[in-house]
Amino acid sequence: MIISASRRTDIPAFYSEWMLARLKAGEVLVPYPRNPERLGRAGLSPDNTDCIMFWTKNPAPMLDKLDHIDSLGFRYYFSFTVTGYGNDIERNLPPKQEVIETFLRLSERIGPKRVDWRFDPVLVDSTYTVQWQLDTFGEMCRKLRGATERCIINFIKPYRHLPHIRELDIAVIRELAAGMAAIAKEHEVPIYNCTDVWDLRDLDISFSACIDRAKIEEICGYSIDVKKDPGQPAVCRCVQSIDIGMYDTCAHGCTYCYAIASRKRLEQNLAAHRPGARMLAGEPPPGAEIFDRTGPSHKTGQLEFMEY
Repeated sequence: MIISASRRTDIPAFYSEWMLARLKAGEVLVPYPRNPERLGRAGLSPDNTDCIMFWTKNPAPMLDKLDHIDSLGFRYYFSFTVTGYGNDIERNLPPKQEVIETFLRLSERIGPKRVDWRFDPVLVDSTYTVQWQLDTFGEMCRKLRGATERCIINFIKPYRHLPHIRELDIAVIRELAAGMAAIAKEHEVPIYNCTDVWDLRDLDISFSACIDRAKIEEICGYSIDVKKDPGQPAVCRCVQSIDIGMYDTCAHGCTYCYAIASRKRLEQNLAAHRPGARMLAGEPPPGAEIFDRTGPSHKTGQLEFMEY
């Protein structure tokens, strides 16, 4: 099975001690998003966990735990989001130069193949104009050149609980995409589109997946047989995984975040978190139903020996 850690929260930034404890314990409990009294249990071992995909905006707290994760035998890579927004948009992130330095440290530690750069979401308003986005993207391409083997872009999407967000007009999207593709080519940073919503192949931006079968095979050295994730939207190309995070647990405070619906629940979950607990926020409620969600390995054969 493949573990997603996590689309719902930033585990490396806020819960790295908990993550390491779960890997050492060999299991994790995950509440169902719509029914917190129904829990899924996933057993975690290098034998059944083909790869872990870490989603993050700030993995600095996890850097000193990577040696231990390696010693346990788990294989992993990072999807590291770096944009240029200020604290009016991404309220609680470290200064951008510090984030970029963390990216470079992580890439040096595990290699550029295992650190994907997400420039996401791309939004446009009176402050963050098209030209601002292109200038910022160019500066980041310059700084991250050689530290990653692909950049995945994604444009802002509206959500019901975020009424202030407006989707970009397709003409603006294509203007941005054309400019970013040219900049990425200049800096030799391969660029990809996150979803099938916008077909930008004529601008030299290919489709990609974040949880990517081919990438997992390449970095882990074995072939896997895994299907598209049915739990994700039809436009998503990610393969099937088990997400071990919880909504309303990320404290970055980004104004575009789809994973925070209630500030009150966020505060409750942060207060309930214990690094040694089986689930991310607190313990199972009395009478909770626990269902085994442990998946088998998807391995089908060895591709080649890879130094890890």
